Amino acid sequence: MVTEVLRVNKDSYDILSKASLLLNKGELVAIPTETVYGLGANAYDKNACLNIFKAKGRPSDNPLIVHIAEPQDAEKIAFTNDLYYKLAQKFMPGPLTIILPKKEIIPNEVTAGLDSVAIRCPVHPVANALIKISGIPIAAPSANSSGKPSPTTAQHVYDDMNGKIPLILDGGECDVGVESTVIKITESEIVLLRPGAVTVEMLKEICPNVTIAGAVKEELQAGQVPLSPGMKYKHYAPQANLYLIDDRYIDFIEFTKEKQKTENCAIMCYNEEIELLENKNLLPVGNKDDIKKQTQRLFIILREADKLGVETIYAHLPNDEGESLAIYNRMIRACAHRVLGGINGEGK
Repeated sequence: MVTEVLRVNKDSYDILSKASLLLNKGELVAIPTETVYGLGANAYDKNACLNIFKAKGRPSDNPLIVHIAEPQDAEKIAFTNDLYYKLAQKFMPGPLTIILPKKEIIPNEVTAGLDSVAIRCPVHPVANALIKISGIPIAAPSANSSGKPSPTTAQHVYDDMNGKIPLILDGGECDVGVESTVIKITESEIVLLRPGAVTVEMLKEICPNVTIAGAVKEELQAGQVPLSPGMKYKHYAPQANLYLIDDRYIDFIEFTKEKQKTENCAIMCYNEEIELLENKNLLPVGNKDDIKKQTQRLFIILREADKLGVETIYAHLPNDEGESLAIYNRMIRACAHRVLGGINGEGK
């Protein structure tokens, strides 16, 4: 299969129509969103959705997110409630995914057999326009090979999906840089299943009763069913072994300078630390206090590390609160919970 890459914006009607035709024929199309690029299929077509799992090498028990054009379109595929619409008024379109009881029109293959469906309304103009033109909800996980860092540029998608899908829509670099916040709701409660740009603090402005699922910070226990993408498996991982350094216990600069002398390694550091380290395989993540830039650059950097051909990557252990929680969640899964320092640090 020849994979075509087409530069697109919301007014590229001919290209969007071509993508729409492919989706309605059961083909896969890679789509830019504000979070990461998605690998889209007709959410009503179970065979097309099964092809997502095949193209990605994705486990079949990992549910997909269904993308809609307007918040009220959720009525077609799920049972909504008042809290859904309160959240939608504040955060949709945007980087928030809400899990609701599903209607029969959504195949079980999309939801990994669960009786709930994850719904998102993307704000990215290309993604939103394509959903409207296609006239169908689009099931779309990240458009990468399963387990690898998620794609935030069309080139990332091409690197993973060339020859597997017919079309990649190139909408430029993603603004957010990590996947959407995923929550499960009742009439009066929110459970955070995956952190993202919509933080716990933001959610509490709408509903004070917000809890964080244990799998956000810890490994999913044996036998537990993943309610959200990204909960169960090692995700976002570069080819090299990634270790996070808890700098409450280990001096990051001194530790990594020594590693630079003896190992084929890369260092994910803050911009302020560049001059303190050897100029060798440094991967600056942004200024220490610029969480938004660090988030946007995270997957770009992990993919850059792969190109360096290093055996090991060392990075700061991020804060696990507020805006940093999304980075913490992605990094702790990318490193398979390998943290150096502290009571539970494994050392190396």
